[in-house]
Amino acid sequence: MKYLLVILLFMMTATAHGQISDKTLVQVSGVTYNSDSVRQVVPYVNITNLRTGRQVYISNYLGYFSFTAHEQDSLRFTSVGYNPATLVVPSGVNNQSMVISVKLQAQIINLPMVRIFPWATVDEFRKSFLALKIPDDDLETAKKNLSMESIQAMRASMPRTGREGFSIQDFHNSIVNSHSITNPLLNPFAWGSLVRDIAAGDKANSGK
Repeated sequence: MKYLLVILLFMMTATAHGQISDKTLVQVSGVTYNSDSVRQVVPYVNITNLRTGRQVYISNYLGYFSFTAHEQDSLRFTSVGYNPATLVVPSGVNNQSMVISVKLQAQIINLPMVRIFPWATVDEFRKSFLALKIPDDDLETAKKNLSMESIQAMRASMPRTGREGFSIQDFHNSIVNSHSITNPLLNPFAWGSLVRDIAAGDKANSGK
């Protein structure tokens, strides 16, 4: 009975192998791309022939691959960070070769929200809570730094920049010049007007 089962198993294996051998070999070549960008290649992609499960190929650093497979073989493309893709080699390929572009879609994993507390351990939190000295978080610290009291204190303690000093000096000069009174004795045009007035007065007196 055992010999009969062995013979039947051998015949089934031989029949399956004969059916596979009858299929035409096809040279499969192509490039693996990112589905979001045609110009961005995905390097070092694992390519597994699902019919045998033992034939594994890897694309190079440019995403290029080339190997032989039988018609109607299922090829599975896998890479870390991308969803797997499956391709079936069609029948009746011209010239027994085909060039394909495999587009892999990037995996999007939504991670749960993580909140970071200012205490490294539970013991530190317990000590702070019992001492009622709970430190501020980043948001509370930012609010205090941007408050009007904090800005005014920094303005009073920090030295002025060169640009601020220059602007204040210009403002001071404009105020001083706006309230200054020009001495007419220092103006040569005023002297000329005075001389003309005196000459005009002398002529008037001589005419009388």
